[in-house]
Order: sequence, then C-alpha cells, then structure tokens
Amino acid sequence: MPYHQWDYLMAIGTMFALLDAYNIGANDVANSFATSVASKSLTMPQAALGASVMEFAGAVSVGARTADTIKSGIIKASAFQGNPGVQMLAFVCAIVTSSIWLMICTALSWPVSTTYSIVSCVAGVGVALGGADAVNWGWNGGKGLATIFAGFGIAPAIAAGFGAVVYLLVKFLVLLRKNPFPYALAAGPIVFFTAAAVMTLSIIYKGAPSLGLKKLGTSGTAAAVVGTAAVVALLSVLFWVPYVYAKVARKDYTVRWYHFFLGPFLWFRQAPADAQERLVNVQDYRIRADREDETHGNIAKDAVVDAESQDGKEIAESADSSAQHDSHLAKQFEKVDEHPLDGPWYEPSNFYIVMRYKAGPWIKHKLFYLLSYDIHAAQRGQAGTKEGRRIAEAYERAKQYPNETEACFSFVQVLTACVNSFAHGANDLSNAIGPWAVIYHVWHDMELAGKKAPVHVWMLVVGAICLVIGFLTFGYNIMRVLGNKITLHSPSRGFSMELGSAITVILASQYGLPVSTTMCITGSTIGVALCNGDLKAINWRAVAWIFAGWVITVPVAGTLAGCLMGIVLNAPHFGQNP
Repeated sequence: MPYHQWDYLMAIGTMFALLDAYNIGANDVANSFATSVASKSLTMPQAALGASVMEFAGAVSVGARTADTIKSGIIKASAFQGNPGVQMLAFVCAIVTSSIWLMICTALSWPVSTTYSIVSCVAGVGVALGGADAVNWGWNGGKGLATIFAGFGIAPAIAAGFGAVVYLLVKFLVLLRKNPFPYALAAGPIVFFTAAAVMTLSIIYKGAPSLGLKKLGTSGTAAAVVGTAAVVALLSVLFWVPYVYAKVARKDYTVRWYHFFLGPFLWFRQAPADAQERLVNVQDYRIRADREDETHGNIAKDAVVDAESQDGKEIAESADSSAQHDSHLAKQFEKVDEHPLDGPWYEPSNFYIVMRYKAGPWIKHKLFYLLSYDIHAAQRGQAGTKEGRRIAEAYERAKQYPNETEACFSFVQVLTACVNSFAHGANDLSNAIGPWAVIYHVWHDMELAGKKAPVHVWMLVVGAICLVIGFLTFGYNIMRVLGNKITLHSPSRGFSMELGSAITVILASQYGLPVSTTMCITGSTIGVALCNGDLKAINWRAVAWIFAGWVITVPVAGTLAGCLMGIVLNAPHFGQNP
C-alpha cells in the first residue's frame, strides 16, 4: 500500500520531475544539435526530427533502469537517518529547485549543465539535513563535490585539445589542398570509421547503462568497436562514396536523396548532358561572403552579402521609420478581429471560435515555432549593432572552404550528432527521472530506497516525451547563443567539435574525471576556433556568458534547494503542541 498521507509529495515530485525533463530537452538537447544546425549540416526541422527520434529511442530502449539514491556519492546515505519520509521530501525539494533553476537559465539563454544542477540541489539538501558533514566535499574517487568545481576547467580544456587535434588533421590533410574534394572523398571512409568507433565507445561507456556493455571486457569492447566501425566504413564505401561522387563530381542534378540507397549502381548512372554547365550541385555552407582567397565553385560570391545587406537595410528602415509608420502596438489595436466573440467565451458557439481561431493557432505556433526559427540570423546578431559587428569580425578571422569539400563532412557530422543524441537520451534523462524514481519507490513501497531505486519503463517513456517537447518548444532559446554566436561554423569544424567532445566524454568515463557534455562541446568549439590562429576568431563575450552560467549554477541551485528543504523540514506542525 502506498503512503497515501504523502500523496501530495508524490504529486509535486511528479510534476516537477516532468518539468525538469522538459527543461533538459530545452537546454541540453538544444546544446547537442546547435553545432549541426549552425554549420548547416541540418536544418531546424531535420534537427527537430533527429533529436525527437534519437533522444526518445535512447531513453526508452537503453535508458537507466536504476537510479542512484545518493546521486553519485554527493550526499551520504546516513543523512536520511533511516526515515523514508525524509528521503522522499529531500528528493522532492531537489527536483523542484533543479527544474525551476533550469527553467530560469533556459529563459535567460544560459546553456548550463543539467547534471551539475541536480547534483548541486542534492548537495544543498544534504547540508540542510545533516550539516556540512553530510556531503562529500572532497574528490571521493571522482564522485565528490570537488569534482564539480574541477570540471569547470578539466572538461573544456581536454575537449578543446581533442577538438583542435581532430580539426588540424582535417585541415592539413584535406582542406588546405589545392583541390581538396578528391582528398575529402578518399578520406571519407576513414573518417566514418573513426567517427563510428568513437560513437560506439560513447554508447558503451556513457549511453547504454541498462545493457551492461561496460562488462564486455577489453577484448569484447575492442571487437564491438572495430566491428561496428568496419561495418560503417564499408557501408560508406558502398553507398556514400558513389552518391557524393555522382552529386558533386558529376554534378548530376537529377540525383535525389533516395538515390543514396542505390549504392554501387550510381557508378553506372549517366549525368545529364548539361550537368557540368550548371552550378555546383551541393548546399551552400557559407556563413559569410567569400574573401579573395576563397572559392565556392560557381555559386554567386555576393549571395550572402546581399542577404546580410538586405537584413541591415530592413533593420535600418525599421529604426528610422517611427515617424512615418504606425507602431507595432498601434497596429495591434487597429487590427480587426475577424472572429469576434458574442457573449462569454465559455458559451458553446464562442468556445468553438476560441479553440478554432484563437487558442488553436496560438498552440500550433508555440509547438512548431522552432521549425521556422531562423537560427543563423539570431546567432549573427542584428547588423549595425555592437554585437553584430563583433560577431562579423570573428567570422572574418576564419577561412571558409569549398562547399564541395564541406559536403563530405556534413554527412559525418549528422552521424555524430545523432549518436551523441542517442547517448544523451539514454544517460542524461536520468537527471530528472532518477529523483522521480526514488520518490515513487518510497511512496509506493513504504520503505527507504537503498543505493539504487528501480526505474520503470513508463517513467522513461513519459520523461522522454517531455524531453522532446522541451526541445521543440523552447530549445531555440539556447541554440541562438551557441554555434555561430561563438565562432564561424562549417561541417568540417562541426564534425571536429562533436568528435572531440565525444572523445573527452569517453575518456572521462573511463578514468572517473568530472565532465559535462555541455562543457565538452563548448570547450571543443573554442579549441577548433583557435585553429584559425587568431584569438579574435572567438566571440569571447558569448563564452563568458556561458561560463558564468556554469559557475553560478552550483551555489545558487545548492543554496535554494537547501533553504527549501530546511524550511519545509523544520516548519511548525499546526495543531500540535510544541
């Protein structure tokens, strides 16, 4: 029989656990796909689809089936003093505070670590329960609170190093060639092999806790990694190489995405007679206009300039037209309601009008706003402003490479983004579902949860749905301060950033180093940007804003959670004698 006297705690814990999952989707998932969208390897609708499928699949299929009741060794189990009610209340306070803090950070466009948020809240609750001695402040085998502070420097620095190494290899072996496309095409299977090996290790060590893949042993892990990578490389030879060759080298503009599955048969496909006379048959990956030392085939050089100039013209016209045109607020007042209400809104006839023409379109706009959001314009900033000039200057410090070459790395970047998303869903959703599982276990079984609490599949399903909704409805608020907001992106750079971040997470998992995926991708982005050879190729103000969010999370989230726990735990019980 459940503890029905604690039903209200169960209800509060459930609501805020789902809110926390929503915020993880808005903050963390957006973090994962910002690089791919910024480099134009994926459009916003494609990123939304990829994130929805991969995050949900990772969370439900191989997500954690147990939850750590002391959150990785931060708070000692003895702090609960054997009282299940106190344990339940502790995790309710922790998840309430964490979800509210993540909502605030997402609204402020702060990409923070969702892991550090919940860990800080648990630590604050521990201090409220048993004082400073209830929390492991030291290293504690890589599980103490000191690891959080160490992670601020360790994670970004290591990721920056790996990201830089990967990009420098790509840069000097492929990009700087006089004609880089043949080298990019030839190196494709090798790049796919490397990326697949790293992504397989990522799933083994971080992204599949319920499968027990860490127990494969050295030989089993090596066989799984090499075997998976070899299969991916072979598939790239059979399908990817002929597809890219037909589309780029032959300029066959009749090739569609579904022709990819024809594989080797594309070698025998004849391109139209006028194919070589047409524009390069690839997407334009440029973020700014070409310089004199850059070339992108037959694509018009001034296309991006014209677009940016038009943006600047529109902004200038908007700023100078206040005396000639009605304000936006005036237009709203003067707008004629085509579907007016006659009487109270809750009357049957009016209720239909509200749902059909007012509430319905508003809900649709909010749910699908991300799909039409111009992320590149948001990251570039407004022309003519200090921010816009600062970002434009950073772009000028980075060289852009031919679209034909960048297209080769675009495919690999999509692979790394999707696998990282799968691993993220499997692993990081537990930041919300873990506390919820502990709350449910104590409420349902009327006993103190041990070191591990079971996580039911239905919890993972509900949490994954909230995570996806969070990304779709609020993720744009985080994506707009990442990617090109920090430095100029391209598929070759984005692939290096994501691979460098994944390598860091894998090594950290093996050696017990404290890292956050948020910090890893940010550090890797900085490392790749430094390969431009100019410190001004980075928008350091954007980096400082992100770093501030990391640092502030720990004391603020911990303090708020501790205060909430202390107030509720020690509140007077009315109706009882003191």
